[in-house]
Amino acid sequence: MSGNYSIRSIAGSYVSELQSLLDGVDLMAIEAACQTLRSARDRHATIFIAGNGGSAATAAHWVNDLGKATKRSGRDPFRVLSLCDNVSWLTALGNDEGYERTFAGQLENFAEPGDILIVISASGNSANLIKAAELARNRHMTVIALLGFDGGKLLALADRVILVATEPGAYELVEDVHSIMAHTLTKCLIADVVRHDAAAAAVEPVDVYASL
Repeated sequence: MSGNYSIRSIAGSYVSELQSLLDGVDLMAIEAACQTLRSARDRHATIFIAGNGGSAATAAHWVNDLGKATKRSGRDPFRVLSLCDNVSWLTALGNDEGYERTFAGQLENFAEPGDILIVISASGNSANLIKAAELARNRHMTVIALLGFDGGKLLALADRVILVATEPGAYELVEDVHSIMAHTLTKCLIADVVRHDAAAAAVEPVDVYASL
């Protein structure tokens, strides 16, 4: 390779940094978020998920997993919606009311007390996510935030936080860990199966946290 450019060196460094961040994941924060999602499922509350850019893709992916994959637990299905995927509505709000209204403008049509808003953001400072979180708090919803860097302004607006603390600008690392956290929470919820053995009540959950 020309100069000091080394693919293996770059790749090795990135994988090492990613592993370090994963080793530092707060399992208590994962458990708290999972318990909040379990409660929402059992109450038939609605969960809304939002993010920008790569985080919008994570939001859409997670909606699929929560809506479909968790049915394997045998429990009631999640009522879960992405605020990122209605292009007509998103662009109408962005054009007519400003980009900061793209999520709050949708959320205000549906939000009920007891519902959940999940915001996914590396910086924690996206104006449209902040507006959505403020509306959610005013509607007495619970806000779960997957954040990076120093948490940004969303850190103070969230009831449950999974923070991937990094230097500013480490978008790829933060987005990768957020995706893994979404899969981790989904796996925990899939494992929250209905027990049918004679010694347990029919709705008694399995302890999915003992091995975390």
